[in-house]
Formats: sequence, C-alpha cells, structure tokens
Amino acid sequence: MGLQNTKSQKYEHIVHPFPPLYDDDSEILILGSLPSVKSREQMFFYGHPQNRFWRVLAAVFASETPQTVAEKRRFLLSHAIDEKKIMLHAHHIALWDAIYSCDIIGSSDSSIKNVIPTDLGKIISSSKVTKVICNGKTSGKYFSKYQQKELDIEPVILPSTSPANAAFSVDKLVEIWGTVIPDSCKSLETFQKTGGKSPI
Repeated sequence: MGLQNTKSQKYEHIVHPFPPLYDDDSEILILGSLPSVKSREQMFFYGHPQNRFWRVLAAVFASETPQTVAEKRRFLLSHAIDEKKIMLHAHHIALWDAIYSCDIIGSSDSSIKNVIPTDLGKIISSSKVTKVICNGKTSGKYFSKYQQKELDIEPVILPSTSPANAAFSVDKLVEIWGTVIPDSCKSLETFQKTGGKSPI
C-alpha cells in the first residue's frame, strides 16, 4: 500500500470492495493486506502505478508486464485488468487480501484498526491452493493472527512490493519472490528457459 500523509486525513471504515481472484487450478494464494485507495478506485488488486507487484510477477514468470491503467488510457479499464487476470490464471496464482474490513487512514497500513479478516476457506476448498504467500509484513501479521490456525497453512511472508518498501529494489524483489513462487507453480517452462532472469 502506498505512502500517505495521514496527519490531515481521517479514519474511514473500509469494506473490501471486490472479490478474490482464483479458479479450480489455483495453487498459490498471494495475500495483500487491504486494497489501497487506488486499487479501490480501480476495483482490482495493486492499482497504484508505483506498486511493483505486476512488474515482479511478470519478471518471475518471464512474461510481458501487464500494463497499468495509466498506460491504458486509450483502452477500457477492463482490458488492463483482463491482461493481469490472464497472467495469474496461466501460472495458477490466486489473489486476495487478509483483511475484509477495517478502519484505516487512506492507504496507511500502520493506521489499520478494528480488523475483520477475510474468509479464505472457500478459496482453499474450491482450488488446489497449498501455499499462502503474504505480500509484506502487514498481510503476514493478520493472516497469522486470524487465518493460519483455521487453515493449517504456514504462510511465506515476503518483502512487500509497495512503494513504501523502498529498501527493496525491483531486482531484489524479483530475486526473493522468484525463489518461492516457482517451487509451487506448474507453469515453469518459460521461467526455466530464461534461467529465472527478468525480461524487464
């Protein structure tokens, strides 16, 4: 989630505005914390143009980076989102968030309070998901607190792709994420041919 100047902002009660992305063949569930302001506006995951999530996944899978909405101004919003969905489904990746509702200031993870977690049981029971990857410490914190025991899945907590996590470059994120995701993903042919190197 992006950096925000929280001093002049007020708390809002946010209910997750869009559904999870998964199908019967999903094997890995990647969890964020809660959609950022930009993601809530776009009604899809990781909508902030400075979030590195889509660049990192595209590099890990040696795919073309799905374009951001800003880069798709001449096209419909749904077209940009469809590109992202295609990549995720092709590599058996499910997306959702650890938090269903909470009180939050803007997109500030540090301001989150009064959390109600998402119900992840349906995703797990309706797919082949056996691994949960948390995108950042906040996601890992709430998954571990509310959902880990129920699902009996220990999460892999990876460095956040948020622009707020400036300590990690895109290359470093690709290196770290790439060592985890391919181990549980069937669609490895292209990744293996490139030696795991990012095409970006």
